[in-house]
Amino acid sequence: MEVGLILIIAVFLLGVVAGIPVAFTLGIAALAGFLWEGINPAVAFQQMAAGMSIFSLLAIPFFIFAGELMLHGGIARRLVALASACVGWMRGGLGMVDVSTSMLFGGISGSAVADTSATGTILIPAMKAKGYGTDYAVSLTVTSSIAGILIPPSHNMILYSLAAGGGISVSALFIAGIVPGILMCLFLGLAAYVMAVRRGYPAERFGGVRHLAWTFVDALPGLMTAIIILGGVLSGIFTVTESAAFGAIWALAVTILVYRALSWKDFKVAVAASVRTSAVVFLLVGTATAFAYLLALYRLPELLTDGMLAISDNPIVILLLINLCLLLLGSVMDMAALILITTPIFLPVVTAIGVDPVQFGMIMMMNLGLGLTTPPVGAVLFVGCAIGRIPIEAVMRTIWPFWGAILVALALTTYWPAVSLTLPRLLLGYGG
Repeated sequence: MEVGLILIIAVFLLGVVAGIPVAFTLGIAALAGFLWEGINPAVAFQQMAAGMSIFSLLAIPFFIFAGELMLHGGIARRLVALASACVGWMRGGLGMVDVSTSMLFGGISGSAVADTSATGTILIPAMKAKGYGTDYAVSLTVTSSIAGILIPPSHNMILYSLAAGGGISVSALFIAGIVPGILMCLFLGLAAYVMAVRRGYPAERFGGVRHLAWTFVDALPGLMTAIIILGGVLSGIFTVTESAAFGAIWALAVTILVYRALSWKDFKVAVAASVRTSAVVFLLVGTATAFAYLLALYRLPELLTDGMLAISDNPIVILLLINLCLLLLGSVMDMAALILITTPIFLPVVTAIGVDPVQFGMIMMMNLGLGLTTPPVGAVLFVGCAIGRIPIEAVMRTIWPFWGAILVALALTTYWPAVSLTLPRLLLGYGG
């Protein structure tokens, strides 16, 4: 058994170092493990098929499609205008607009990469034109985009629920992400304000109450997407999958009939991007399911739990160790793959020390979201630097205050359960 465990981990690590896509690396490692144990390789493909055949996973392509429609259909631009009308009058106002827009758009698209693409293409050039440093604009855009992972709806939370065995309520996870997401954005806004004051960045002119009201009315049809999704889930009218489908239908209707900003070319781009992203996610789910089957066979979660408890039985120390592991892993691997791989490993450890699975979901989302902004595999960081046309090295020199803001929010989420559990208990009667 021990040799087989070492084998599949070694094959996986070699694949990652060689640059093989994670989905294929997981599949190759799993197949190697099945062959080593003398198990019919057909079992590996059965596990893959079973992992991809879960009904709740249908919500993921709908969420992704809705986000792509908003990106290409004019909703992002209107959300930027609304955020600008609300907070643009502050010192370094465009920085505040960046954070606020990430909260609004991320809360609809559920994707950090989509958030960076949508808001970055608008706000990074705007900040550069107003005299903001490119490093400041890119750093703030990529770090605030993590809000899309926390503020509902988030397809990553669906993956977490799946990886945890399907016993964690997706609705509870959605609601649990609201306070940590807002808290993180508040700290980011504070860091952005302090840096703006130190660098002497300007404030925008307040357009007046009438302008604020008009931008809100203009953005309301787009904002209704999130209201439909969350309202349907909270009211019990829709399941998460049904809410995602209705949200995608609403986004399509708004972009075509209300804003009339979605051309046939943009629609084809949105569909192609959604299919490509969904295919990657489903392949990851399948291969990770087969890989997790072997990890359970080798009792890795139990071994890790025993090992960590042998180091210390203090929850503060164990959570610190897990946070450090997730931060390190998040800097070198894709987020979706890590959710699927590490959840079955770390969840038994945290439940053994009394941490609620929903709270741990928020800890994992924030940790791995931060990893999206760090080299060498920070997808969001690469997108932001490409939009700003700035080397990653230049951004690394000044992104530290924003990372610090996220780490403060992470510490509160980790060691103060009420941050993530209060709303699910109040709104859903969650008793976990």
